[in-house]
Amino acid sequence: MASVLVVEDDPVIRAALIEILTGHGHAVRTAHQGFEALREITQAPPDIVVLDLGLPDIDGIDVLRMIRGVSRVPVLVATARDDESEIIRLLNSGADDYLVKPFSGGQLAARLGAVLRRSAPADTPAARQPALQVADLRVDPTARTAHLAGRELTLTRREFDLLAYLAAHTDQVISRQRILTEVWRQPYLEEQTVDVHLSALRRKLGEKARRPRYLHTVRGIGIKLVASP
Repeated sequence: MASVLVVEDDPVIRAALIEILTGHGHAVRTAHQGFEALREITQAPPDIVVLDLGLPDIDGIDVLRMIRGVSRVPVLVATARDDESEIIRLLNSGADDYLVKPFSGGQLAARLGAVLRRSAPADTPAARQPALQVADLRVDPTARTAHLAGRELTLTRREFDLLAYLAAHTDQVISRQRILTEVWRQPYLEEQTVDVHLSALRRKLGEKARRPRYLHTVRGIGIKLVASP
């Protein structure tokens, strides 16, 4: 059972979400507005947030960015917006997954469960993973930290997942489709989603696509993180 915060201003939709989630054994709290949701998250953090974007006080993407400023709580966005650029924007803003309205109760429960499984901490000895050292870059999958020449990098959840995956496959060329399948767990997403995150990672690693140090693009094949930059 998970503690779920549902952020939805429409009372009919909110009631339906409560019924679905409690029917699957979750404990549900609700917030009607963005700032109310932020108070709930900071005062009594839930296990996961189901966030509507069309809120009365502040746009849901802005709420998402604010959440990411104070918490790593998983966020599943429920949106009526199905434009590709909007989907990419919300994923880049820190969403862990999204559902486009209308959706079934079964789909909501399945997506929520998948996000919770991916976000579960690796807190048992068998699950702990050793830190990965690639030249001056050190990635610790268990602590979810990355350091470059001793300086900690500030990464989003998805940026860290991508960097850790590439570091675990050093000097291997990984296709964008494989990254979407194994890192995003959403093979149907556009490959441009990977490129956006790669661009952000390059900036934080202090490199450019034309003069890469760690992240090398192999045209027509994929990306590799090299061990000897």
